[in-house]
Amino acid sequence: MTILLFMRQSSLLVMKSKIQSDKIGLVCILRYRNWMDNLEIFGRYFNTGLHILFLLFKEHLIFLQPVLLTGLTGANFIVDIIHSALLNPAEEVPPSSPPALADITSPATENMAAASLSDSASSLPRNVVIKTEPETEGGLLFGSEGVLVKRDPVVSLVAPVSGLQPLAWSQDHRLAVCTTSSLSLMELVCDVHNNKQDLALHRTSIPVPTEAYKLRVGPAAEQAQMTEKFSTHPDPTIRQVFLADKVMNPSVGVHKGIKYASWSPLGCDSGGRCLLACLTLDHRLTIHNSHKRLEWNMLVDLTKKYSERLKERRYAKKDNKPPQANLLDFEELQRRFRMQTPLRMEWSSIYTIKQVQPDNTCVDVEMVLLAVLMENGDLVLWKFVLPFLNGPDVVFYDIIESGVTRPSDLAWWEYENADRRMSGLIVGSEVGPVKIMPVSLSGVKGYFTLRHPVILWKECDEIAVENIKCVPMIHPIHKSTCSLIVASRGCYVFWCLLMISPAGLNVHNSHVAGVHSLPVVSLAVSQHGVAVYTCSLDGWIKKLTPTFTENTLIFKQEDMLWPENLTGRRIHGIAVSRNGAYIAIVSTQGIVDSHHPVHRTYQVHFMALKTPETAAALLLKSPTQNLYKMADLLDLVRWQILKNKSIPASLQEELDQRIQEVDSPYLWRFKLFLVRILYQSLQSPPSDHRWKPTRKESKVLVRDADEEDGEDEDDAEQGEEGDEGESGEVKLEKEENREEQIAEVQAWINAVETHLMRENMKKVLGVVYLNTWIAQNTSIPTCGLVEYLSKDTNDRASEVLIGHIKNKMNKQTFSERCTLCQDVLPFTDHKQAICKNGHMWLRCVLSYQACQTLTFRRCLLLDSIARLPKPEDPEWIKKILQAPCTLCDSPMI
Repeated sequence: MTILLFMRQSSLLVMKSKIQSDKIGLVCILRYRNWMDNLEIFGRYFNTGLHILFLLFKEHLIFLQPVLLTGLTGANFIVDIIHSALLNPAEEVPPSSPPALADITSPATENMAAASLSDSASSLPRNVVIKTEPETEGGLLFGSEGVLVKRDPVVSLVAPVSGLQPLAWSQDHRLAVCTTSSLSLMELVCDVHNNKQDLALHRTSIPVPTEAYKLRVGPAAEQAQMTEKFSTHPDPTIRQVFLADKVMNPSVGVHKGIKYASWSPLGCDSGGRCLLACLTLDHRLTIHNSHKRLEWNMLVDLTKKYSERLKERRYAKKDNKPPQANLLDFEELQRRFRMQTPLRMEWSSIYTIKQVQPDNTCVDVEMVLLAVLMENGDLVLWKFVLPFLNGPDVVFYDIIESGVTRPSDLAWWEYENADRRMSGLIVGSEVGPVKIMPVSLSGVKGYFTLRHPVILWKECDEIAVENIKCVPMIHPIHKSTCSLIVASRGCYVFWCLLMISPAGLNVHNSHVAGVHSLPVVSLAVSQHGVAVYTCSLDGWIKKLTPTFTENTLIFKQEDMLWPENLTGRRIHGIAVSRNGAYIAIVSTQGIVDSHHPVHRTYQVHFMALKTPETAAALLLKSPTQNLYKMADLLDLVRWQILKNKSIPASLQEELDQRIQEVDSPYLWRFKLFLVRILYQSLQSPPSDHRWKPTRKESKVLVRDADEEDGEDEDDAEQGEEGDEGESGEVKLEKEENREEQIAEVQAWINAVETHLMRENMKKVLGVVYLNTWIAQNTSIPTCGLVEYLSKDTNDRASEVLIGHIKNKMNKQTFSERCTLCQDVLPFTDHKQAICKNGHMWLRCVLSYQACQTLTFRRCLLLDSIARLPKPEDPEWIKKILQAPCTLCDSPMI
């Protein structure tokens, strides 16, 4: 090995190394900073006789940035960072520094040996794609969504963040932040009753239990004997391991806080929202839901449930063979603790299975699986029958022995193409390998199981695998379904492309290098318009956009531009909203005046990734046809209307044209949302705060009578001049125009609401007609709905439906009656019912029955109410009551 050092203008250093080895390729780009006076050697890397020297020159600190490690066999790569402030994130690299190589990707079938900068182009294979990183000065490549736009408010946390991945954003627009005192939760609500431009966030929290949880691995007497033996063991290799392990020996002090949080898919709890799995630092795994507004309930403690199961099986492995050793054997003690210490947990998608009833009929039942990764590499699967209500509804499903040593992260791999479905669990290791373990599902239609585990990366290079994400994609060239798996491995981003062909499962993998100079802290993936966002301790956020080629992928890199008040902050994690409209960033202060701050404050910032115009276009083309699922995009459109006090003309024209082409309820609800926000933008801001008490008496200052008389005369003269300068008629005219505009918008709102209600009434009447054989009194006011729809004589569809309903009713009327006076409740309004005695009841927006009870459900946006289903209601009525709000698609809480 020869090392050539070239000095240029006393500030440029390029290290060029040619390594005669068939196993190792390494390219190092060196950046520098003033630090030391003498040339020293402080690092050494050993492998097959190879020594790479890290050099420190006078007045320059050379900053090591690994570019790519691929095809390494049996190599260990260890980098020790000596100085804590190698590169200030706010500083830019001097123009005279060597250019950075952005990303080099290659298929898994090729072994690429990275050469030096000068001869890299000639030594690389043809199918390797090299892309250059954007320059740090004036050459940034930003697309239309490359600039982060800061949104208020900035949420301050009361405690430091905890866990390696502290942020998790759910499909129902709730953000979970792991802290040392609680799990802080923020719900993004697209409020239609507020005219403020800030984000509407509803904050709640789940506190960390005060009592530390202790894992049980045997009888209490045997555990006490074990503690006494190993705490005073004569062998220091055993004694020190036992005393330092906070799981086996909690007396040394257990960390308090949240280690990890994971959200289930939408529609898993009784309200049709997401369940929350919470793992504390003392290894307690619990499941929570928010059945009521801003209230969280713990449904089941899975750690306790699994501990009881292991106790019943006498801590046997999957083969049910009881262990031969007891707790006094140190290896057996470690095995029992590691087999019930959870590290990560992830939810699967929702599956539909056939379930046999007692009368031998089959019904479709939905379920979801929760995979829990244990410290010994076991994967424990829990089955949740939906909707999940309480603890007894969760059942132990299966256990999979992955064989992964020192596991680090977990993710689901799910493949779906036409009527074929496959799934597996991606397991990463701190040592380096990544594999997919097969998951067997019985009773799922069209489900296939992998025969063997799939190795995605097999090299044990001691680079830990973190932040595993899996994204389903469509290959634009082959027109087939494929899966993109990305993960962080040190400074690199590991990617793997899985494609299923008639020949079998094809695996292409490689690394994206040169993304960050320090290890990647967090990684997030935007599902819509697939983009990978990475962040590091160096303070930069990078966006990686995959592009398909014939056989592989290339990634376009972009530096996300930071707002000025966020530069230099230390980032702990990022998360992207459901539709990629926002990115949440949790950060704290960086180095201030070359010193670490004594007291740190942790904040959550929200940045807009898309423009309002892009969000509006996505809303018009939404495949889900549900406003609630697109709430993050809706908030961007809301922000634009409140800021401009008008609906964009292009959006309004496009929406009206689509409504004429396809008369969809979703488009009408979108139109109602726009008009409501326009109405709020026209409202004048309140002059006085509602919480502020009004003062009737003002303070009187005692002064001389002459001074008071003189000041009164001056004030009177100034008032007369002001009245002459300002025209009161202009103000009055503006106020009248504003009131007229508000009245027009209000009439517009009423017209759209009436249209939506009439369409939903016809839908409800159709369900009644299909599920009733003869005239019968149901909880739905059928006769009232018929009379209400009959008022519009131009609706041909309602006339036909009313004719069929009247024939089935056979001139029978079932009128609603007031529970207070037993008088008839006429159906004159779809919002409320008033009897002759003045008793008023609100109507259910789903069944249109008058809610005459003290308990009912309310829409998330407070638009309407819905009654609770009764045990005597038939299934088709319960199904009607499970629907979301007719006006805004929000769930009923």
